[in-house]
Amino acid sequence: MDQSADQDTDLLIIGSGIAGLTLALSVNEIRPDISIILVTKNKIEEANTKYAQGGISSVISKIDSFASHIEDTLVAGAGLCRKEVVEVFIKEGPKTVDQLIKWGVNFDKTADNQIELGREGGHHERRVAHVKDYTGLAIQEVLIAEIHRRDSIIILENRIAIDLVNVQDQIAGAYIFNNNTKEVCNFSAKITVIATGGAGKVFRYTSNPDIASGDGIAMAYRAGARIANMEFIQFHPSILYNTELQRFLITEAIRGEGAILTSIDGRRFMENIHELKELAPRDIVSRAIDAEIKKTGVDHVLLDISFKDKEYVKRRFPAIYSTLLEQGIDITKEPIPIVPAAHYTIGGIKSATNGVTNLKGLLAIGEASCTGLHGANRLASNSLLEGSVMARKAANYIMKNIDQFKYHKFKKWISGDAVEPDEAVIITHNWAELRRLMWNYVGIVRTTKRLLRAKRRIEVLREEVLNYYWDFHVTKDIIELRNVVEVADLIVTSALARKESRGAHYTSDFPEKSDENHDTFILKNTGPHYSEIF
Repeated sequence: MDQSADQDTDLLIIGSGIAGLTLALSVNEIRPDISIILVTKNKIEEANTKYAQGGISSVISKIDSFASHIEDTLVAGAGLCRKEVVEVFIKEGPKTVDQLIKWGVNFDKTADNQIELGREGGHHERRVAHVKDYTGLAIQEVLIAEIHRRDSIIILENRIAIDLVNVQDQIAGAYIFNNNTKEVCNFSAKITVIATGGAGKVFRYTSNPDIASGDGIAMAYRAGARIANMEFIQFHPSILYNTELQRFLITEAIRGEGAILTSIDGRRFMENIHELKELAPRDIVSRAIDAEIKKTGVDHVLLDISFKDKEYVKRRFPAIYSTLLEQGIDITKEPIPIVPAAHYTIGGIKSATNGVTNLKGLLAIGEASCTGLHGANRLASNSLLEGSVMARKAANYIMKNIDQFKYHKFKKWISGDAVEPDEAVIITHNWAELRRLMWNYVGIVRTTKRLLRAKRRIEVLREEVLNYYWDFHVTKDIIELRNVVEVADLIVTSALARKESRGAHYTSDFPEKSDENHDTFILKNTGPHYSEIF
């Protein structure tokens, strides 16, 4: 395929995590006649899926039940889940695990050859199927290997989507920047699917890889898609506190196997906060850690599993054990220094369970979407479940309906006249400033005053970014910076609209949960930066 040429395809998938890869495989298995191009802005393996340590939640144990998993999800979602949506996803869990096994995922087994199940925060039963402590990586490798066996699926790496294109009230494809040739190409498609993941890179401290800049959400917003519940950013309680090894997540499964949280002086602080103690939902644990850090004036707290059997810890958590040992921390002998960090974007593009959005020809699946599954706070290990289930449902929709869609040609991209700016430091500075203000003003605990301060500064950054965007030749850095500014504004606008504390959104000005269970929607309307909350 000519790397610099425009492309036509039946199905354009943007993103290469569990959602995007599963969608491509599911469509190709039943209808190989449907042409598929999957674009990813880095290497195909570089996705949030790769870094998911814990596992995939599913009712597998005979002592577990759909009702229990549904209830745990609803409780974690703090009254904002759509129960009928939750039921769909939970009941698809066993089929999802079976499909992954069929493709080659070797989940850990017990001595009697049953799937070994872990327990994580918010779960009352063991229901997390896992591969040691690198489940996401194991799934990603299997899906990629399966993709490479399908010659008809075209994978294009180092491509970053700039904008979706609307022609005659249908999303007709996207402008795609080729980071190899530095050209912008037209990719026209009958159906375009956003599977780009979340936006953790909006915050200074995050467990997410560098790719997680909210590109799909920002593009869909600019194109007119409904965006919902962006105020709900889940902060993972346990990211390694280490200046050299940044973004290293310590899976919640380690607490599921008995690890405890303590202050620097060894005092447990979760016992009087929640009945599940260290296994409380993530928003509660993260706020407790944040409060402990602020109260004591230290930089971190401790996560301790050193009292468990040494050989068991090394077998169950080999990646964590070996990685931290390289940093001089032996988790079988000493506690782990941890801090919370931005982890999961709960809101996103408003979608049905099959990914269908309010824009004809546009689907959104996985973390970039918002279906009502997670409500105000995601239950641990429901994310891989979500991505896989949505992908298979989206595949069914696409196979049944794609022949009703048409190709639409659209104009070539017009770039700025100036050459790439020499002062790239300005882009770096803007990105760093945005991430700092989002962490300081829009983090775990918020106030109206800090949110308004963040919004004012974001508007200034937006103006500076757009000056670069339109004046200079487009670059990957400018595209990403434009998107993180857009997503940051969506988060702040949504947070200001929610006059209560619920789930992952906590504000000191409105510390109680209100009686109204409502989503926060943002709709793109007239003008370049106009949005309406309703």
